[in-house]
Amino acid sequence: MSVSQHDWSLHRKGQVDQERHKEKIREAVKKNLGEIVSEESIILSDGKKTVRIPIRSLEEYRFRFDPGRQTHAGQGNGKSKVGDVVAQEPKQGKGKKGDAGKDPGYDYYEAEISIEELAQLIFEDLSLPNLEEKRQQEMQTDAVRFTDVRKKGPMPNLDKKRTILENIKRNAAKGEPRFKDIKTEDLRFKVWEPTIRYQSNAVVLAMMDVSGSMGEFEKYIARSFYFWMVRFLRTKYNNVQIVFISHHTEAREVTEEEFFHKGESGGTQVSSAYELALKIIQERYNPQDWNIYPFHFSDGDNLPWDNDRCVQLVQRLMAQCNIFGYGEIREGHYRSPSTLMSAYSKINDKKFIAVTISDKKDVYPALRKFFAQRDPVPSR
Repeated sequence: MSVSQHDWSLHRKGQVDQERHKEKIREAVKKNLGEIVSEESIILSDGKKTVRIPIRSLEEYRFRFDPGRQTHAGQGNGKSKVGDVVAQEPKQGKGKKGDAGKDPGYDYYEAEISIEELAQLIFEDLSLPNLEEKRQQEMQTDAVRFTDVRKKGPMPNLDKKRTILENIKRNAAKGEPRFKDIKTEDLRFKVWEPTIRYQSNAVVLAMMDVSGSMGEFEKYIARSFYFWMVRFLRTKYNNVQIVFISHHTEAREVTEEEFFHKGESGGTQVSSAYELALKIIQERYNPQDWNIYPFHFSDGDNLPWDNDRCVQLVQRLMAQCNIFGYGEIREGHYRSPSTLMSAYSKINDKKFIAVTISDKKDVYPALRKFFAQRDPVPSR
């Protein structure tokens, strides 16, 4: 059997087109991540929703007759140089606002993508920061490992280098050590197997202000962040534990369902959430065995006399945790930081990471800031 390089390309044409399609989807997603991540219909869904993303249609390459746009030809006088303009088509003037356009538009279609597929695209370069080795290693992460080379397999797994070497070896045995006349016996395919890698345990403490000062916008933003955070953790890691804490003047541990759907009211005392987080860590998550990640979202409207207490508790948490993330939601760019954020500005520790969100599009940058790869913070 003789298979040319051109024949290989034709054989894999379906897969090549599929890869181009996937790449277009990836580009469309990445260009619109700010809007997609904060899309209300996604956040309020049950997590099984599919998302529609507009993508410019793909056209096959082909020769096309000039439809008549080029009406003149230009010719030099024999003295022209490369780059000289010998003729130009007259430019049309710009129409007034409201005039109908004459140029053809671009064809777009909507590609459907599931929440899980979208999550993989969003989180592909994110991870739990400063993950350290602990005494116990139970948290699983999925990985793919190259294990073998076989003579049969799917064409997408074709190992071109080994195939070429096998062809040259076979021809060399006949006295012609060169690449030619590929046969089925020359083909070699890579074999990949999923593997499970164990990492140190990790727990994330999700704390959210549900007091009366948190309006619809503030609560929506906080839940949007935690919606994607939970999916990030469950997409990238197996067995990572998540503790949900809601607070107003008092804090309590709640279920995931209550955390995302139950509303509260009343005043705000942020220190109550931190005190409960420290208690939970002491009772269930020994820092010698666990990587600990507390995150807190609030509008910052805290009791003034409680701010200093919050700073002290944050410092206690940072002594036991990998990082501490605080997100303050202040609708509109005109609003100044709260007294709580002002108090936190005095904290000089690389483990403390703060973000301010004033628009729905800020949710995705906040995710990237909290979960970006960074150099480990030295232990105290």
